[in-house]
Amino acid sequence: MTRPPKLGRIVWIDLLWGVCMLWFRLLPVVIACTLGLCAAGAMADTPAVFLERLNAEARSAGEGPGNAARGQEFFNQSHGNEWKCASCHGAVPTGKGEHAVTHKVIDPMAPAFNPQRFTDAAKVEKWFRRNCKDVLSRECTAREKADVLTWLISLK
Repeated sequence: MTRPPKLGRIVWIDLLWGVCMLWFRLLPVVIACTLGLCAAGAMADTPAVFLERLNAEARSAGEGPGNAARGQEFFNQSHGNEWKCASCHGAVPTGKGEHAVTHKVIDPMAPAFNPQRFTDAAKVEKWFRRNCKDVLSRECTAREKADVLTWLISLK
């Protein structure tokens, strides 16, 4: 087996220089994307966008759109289980809540009081799935989610 030829010092310096130049060209793009200034970051979801999606999903399932009164009622009912949404988030979730078991502080649910709420699709789906299973022992329907979100958006 033959060994590859040794690269000279000049070749290594040129290679290193090229890598550095590429990095410095990409650095502003990396920083911009990190700060959310890229096209994908600029198109962050909003609570209204999530509500539109949930309403469309509810309509396609033969249910009506979200209703704030139903959302408030749903949020404050126990649904036959020990917990209700309000157990951890408070009856009117405009302030901080506290998890009933872990006592972890929970930021306000209402988007007017917490601008980060309902802006990340993965988090929205994760927390609806987890919390609905805790409260209902099943996943929420699109209409139930739309009802709750309609009510939360209405809180000012």
